[in-house]
Amino acid sequence: VTVREESSAPLLRVNLDKEEAQIKASFHFMFVLYNGAVVSGAFLVPYLFFMVIAGMPLFYMELALGQYNREGAAGVWKICPLFKGVGFTVILISLYVGFYYNVIIAWALFYLFSSFSGELPWIHCNNTWNSPNCSDLNSTLRGVLHLHESSGIDDLGLPRWQLTSCLAVVIVVLYFSLWKGVKTSGKVVWITATMPYVVLTVLLLRGVTLPGAIDGIKAYLSVDFLRLCDAQVWIEAATQICFSLGVGFGVLIAFSSYNKFSNNCYRDAIITSSINSLTSFFSGFVIFSFLGYMSHKHNVALDKVATDGPGLVFIIYPEAIATLPGSSVWAVIFFIMLLTLGIDSAMGGMESVITGLIDEFKFLHKHRELFTLFIVVSTFLISLSCVTNGGIYVFTLLDHFAAGTSILFGVLIEAIGIAWFYGEAECCSCMCGEADVEMIGQRPGLYWRLCWKFVSPCFLLFMVVVSFATFNPPKYGSYYFPTWATMVGWCLSISSMIMVPLYAFYKFCSLPGSFCDKLAYAITPETEHHLVERGEVRQFTVSIMAAFMCTAEQGRLHKFHG
Repeated sequence: VTVREESSAPLLRVNLDKEEAQIKASFHFMFVLYNGAVVSGAFLVPYLFFMVIAGMPLFYMELALGQYNREGAAGVWKICPLFKGVGFTVILISLYVGFYYNVIIAWALFYLFSSFSGELPWIHCNNTWNSPNCSDLNSTLRGVLHLHESSGIDDLGLPRWQLTSCLAVVIVVLYFSLWKGVKTSGKVVWITATMPYVVLTVLLLRGVTLPGAIDGIKAYLSVDFLRLCDAQVWIEAATQICFSLGVGFGVLIAFSSYNKFSNNCYRDAIITSSINSLTSFFSGFVIFSFLGYMSHKHNVALDKVATDGPGLVFIIYPEAIATLPGSSVWAVIFFIMLLTLGIDSAMGGMESVITGLIDEFKFLHKHRELFTLFIVVSTFLISLSCVTNGGIYVFTLLDHFAAGTSILFGVLIEAIGIAWFYGEAECCSCMCGEADVEMIGQRPGLYWRLCWKFVSPCFLLFMVVVSFATFNPPKYGSYYFPTWATMVGWCLSISSMIMVPLYAFYKFCSLPGSFCDKLAYAITPETEHHLVERGEVRQFTVSIMAAFMCTAEQGRLHKFHG
């Protein structure tokens, strides 16, 4: 049994985790809202659709799961041992995302230091690091980070000491924010979760006063229905739901496991996911007001101004801010916001990894500080490849493969395990139905049960199949990655997904008895294995009517017939 801390600090961290999820939405929203395949309103339609049919139900499911079982992403699967592999899947995904999320924070810190000058260094092309092809519209990211000195992923070069130093500072901050667990992260998040709201509001007020901003906002709110036929739009929207809400990363399970048992997780799910969507929608106005301004200033079409991935944040915004009166002040404000957003997101991801593994391997409880140090230092060493001259190519590869198809796959298996195995065994298809009665005094409604049982799994299965079928090799600008790099990316993606069948095979083989006995042990909560020994387990049936009829009679024990 995992004993959770009962003090104000853990509860503070959990409560502010609601704000973290909302802020994380706008952070990743900046990276996917306007890329080569996802344009303005065409992204909002599937985004809002998926939020209703999958985001909110899965968010509620993970909150209830962690709060009731008091375990991290891996340990929580004592409720259905066969699916424990999905816990390790989400832990690995969070770890992989940390490799390049920390680099984003290091970039933001480097830009912040560069902003403390009378004239921003990316405002013109007469710097020593500018390439011969430099222009006023493309000098920022390539010049400041020396990306022009690399020809591709096979020409990385050595880590740049300036970026390495910034990355080291980020790692130190993360360590001292996490080494004592939610006691320290709960205090840090007061600043990291609230400041970005202030900065976004200030930037919006400034952005809407600029010439051309209205054109950008109109483009944001317009819907190109032809774009909805593009599978990539739907895949990006589904992935954004996972990023913004934290679904599938183990973050919600880890932090909710510190909640008071009687905490109203139903209320939290409704309020947080709703405000999350509004935060993402709000950040879109900020983005497109500045894009409209840049389009007007350079007299080019809006789709010619915007770039995908980090280019939007580290090229368009710095150059837009550089043209404003008092540009250095605006740049400092903007990059402080990015720092707080990034640190907050990184803290959530790292806490998911640390809590998940510590809860699974109990001997690590006594050595949390050393284990946290090991995790952050390992992340630092791997992230060094992203702070070289060609680091943007490693970054792009990680961003493309670390949490795309794999995160959708992980959430799919999680939904199936809860709704069709643990939920079926506990109370028909009512996910944690009995748990919710104990925690908040009411059962999940029909909407939640339908989404958990049918809608969300079907949607996720469809998105996983589509993401495989419509796969496009990664590229950065006009640079296409070589075949070997794409293969490395797929190995990274598969390394997390394969944990599900590997652990299921291991668990099945390690259990005693006949095939039927093994299966009974594998799908029965560990606390009820004594029932299997007596030949009694909950009956597992596949019935549509079971989704609507959740009675005590259906939850009684039956003999297992294979």
